[in-house]
Amino acid sequence: MKTKYILLLTLIALSLISSIVLSFVPIEKACGGIQTSCYAVQTSNYEQTFGINNGYFGIIAFSLLIILIILQVKKPSKYKKRIINLGIILGSLFAIYFLYLQFFVLKSLCKYCMIIDVAVILSLGIIGFWKEK
Repeated sequence: MKTKYILLLTLIALSLISSIVLSFVPIEKACGGIQTSCYAVQTSNYEQTFGINNGYFGIIAFSLLIILIILQVKKPSKYKKRIINLGIILGSLFAIYFLYLQFFVLKSLCKYCMIIDVAVILSLGIIGFWKEK
């Protein structure tokens, strides 16, 4: 069981780091200039939800998931497992939506967004297909 949660912890930590970069590093610097597809995504109308930078939501969500995963490793419970699974499922729905926006609406990709989206979807695969003994 620990291996599963260590993998989840690693993927969610990568997502947290990417969210922090998107939230606190100037976009021109993080994306490598204003002529990049990353910059186009980060300055689009989809950069915010309810007027709040999506990176801030990521920081909160991924921090909570990290805390829950650590607590689950230390003292497993079905309740914590369900909350972790729910968080990853919801995160995956957002990831699919953001991937759709990048590929089909904006036709531009953000490297940090891709790290987050792929990591969260991989996490969904882990919780969905990793059978516990």
